[in-house]
Amino acid sequence: MLKVEDRAEIRRLHRAEGVPIKEISRRLGVARNTVRAALNSDRPPQCERPERGRVADAFEPQIRALLNEWPRMPGPVIAERIGWPYSMSPLTKKLAVIRPEYVGVDPVDRVTYEPGGIAQCDLWFPETKVQVGAGQQRILPVLVMTLGFSRFLTAEMIPTRQGGDILSGMWSLISGIGRVTKTLVWDREAAIGGTGRVSAPAAAFAGTLATKIKLAPPRDPEYKGLVERNNQFLETSFLPGRQFASPADFNQQLAEWLERANNRTVRSIQGRPVDLLETDYQAMIPLPPMIPPMGLNQRVRLGRDYYVRVDTVDYSVDPQAIGRFVDVTATLREVTVLCDGQVVARHERSWAKQIVVTDSVHAATAARMRQNLALDRQRRQAATRHHEDGHAVALRALPDYDALFGVDFDPASTTKASSE
Repeated sequence: MLKVEDRAEIRRLHRAEGVPIKEISRRLGVARNTVRAALNSDRPPQCERPERGRVADAFEPQIRALLNEWPRMPGPVIAERIGWPYSMSPLTKKLAVIRPEYVGVDPVDRVTYEPGGIAQCDLWFPETKVQVGAGQQRILPVLVMTLGFSRFLTAEMIPTRQGGDILSGMWSLISGIGRVTKTLVWDREAAIGGTGRVSAPAAAFAGTLATKIKLAPPRDPEYKGLVERNNQFLETSFLPGRQFASPADFNQQLAEWLERANNRTVRSIQGRPVDLLETDYQAMIPLPPMIPPMGLNQRVRLGRDYYVRVDTVDYSVDPQAIGRFVDVTATLREVTVLCDGQVVARHERSWAKQIVVTDSVHAATAARMRQNLALDRQRRQAATRHHEDGHAVALRALPDYDALFGVDFDPASTTKASSE
């Protein structure tokens, strides 16, 4: 078959230089008819081969019958149902062509974001482990938030993906900006909307801020594509080559990197997020005077071991509150325990797992209480009378003897009995 370059050379020699067909045939080593065909054709040569049949064509009616009833039936199940005798590759290609006719295509529109309109939120799990103390290293979640209009990016590492910690992280990021957008977009994160509805703590948080949380449709990552792309941006531009001595070190390095990231020019908005943030900020909702409900909260009765558990970590409490109800509140950085409104414990929150955090004052108080209890037992034992053989003298209440001998020293009851 004549090459494209040879055809171009034939046309140039004949039309530009006037070389005869016979000479062109001799120079290029091709037949004269080939030269004539190249001169008469208006299109470059194309190799057109007849369409060959495929092994899956014979099974197409059976495949369509199954897809008509079950459009999302997996390929291996279809292969089993139709008795597919070949490898899965031809069947997979056939399904890729005809399945959209039954499932349908869900197109994605381009979205225009208004100032102060939305912020997209997500959790990013960096693969690099972080030192959390007690000789432990953990992979911890990072809460990422992206403003829709300005593309301003902010993020912070949090200890767990529990609802209270996620809300605490959201408040930290929102208060850092100074205002909140009218809508916070989340995927169906278990603690935010795992059931398809916004959880009660998340709804209370949003209600306090006068905003709303909108859940993305299931299996639709494009719905919050801004923050998804920023997760990838963090993965490829921030994380490589870094080591972290602690979560605080991670957040410090991240804050320094975010300052540079928000100064870069974003092609889709033809500007820098830091320059557009003010426009976004002016259209946002001012923050309320009160802090929204967040953090990990629980109310328990303090046991004899005077410890409360928060996320697998045990924290000591003043032993004088043993047997009473205490209210435990854990923020990202502190654990506080209250009893009747009084602080009975305050600890720095540990991000490690299965450890015990003890306040030396609480341990000393417990030792003093045990010592006092032992001394009180000794005093009571010393005051007990003993028989000559050594065993304690049993003491009975005086009314027991009155009942034994039928004696009644109550004048009112005696008068009533005589009158009857």
